[in-house]
Amino acid sequence: MSDTLSTWADFERLDIRIGTVVRAEAFPEAHKPAYRLWVDVGAGEIRQSSAQITHLYSTETLLGQQVVCVCGFGPKQIGPWLSEILVTGFHCRDGSVVLCVPQGFVPNGTPLK
Repeated sequence: MSDTLSTWADFERLDIRIGTVVRAEAFPEAHKPAYRLWVDVGAGEIRQSSAQITHLYSTETLLGQQVVCVCGFGPKQIGPWLSEILVTGFHCRDGSVVLCVPQGFVPNGTPLK
């Protein structure tokens, strides 16, 4: 854990919202096993991401899955892929990642408050 304290204003500046995976495919060029994802983050806006979630998810099970995304970091080059959002999840002891998802349907683009 960090000793840095964050403020409520810091949290409010983050663009965290719900999106739905509309396309998923293998990312063989990645250094660690990963998928390329296309996520509808609201109003039909599709953004792409790379996610190391191959242990627990297949490309088929990801289609239609709602995920919590950080949309305001700016793009990050991951090998030949430009990741535009961070799809959030929790690392387990075995190295797998469990996606952060809502318990029920939430319209795409809904911000985390």
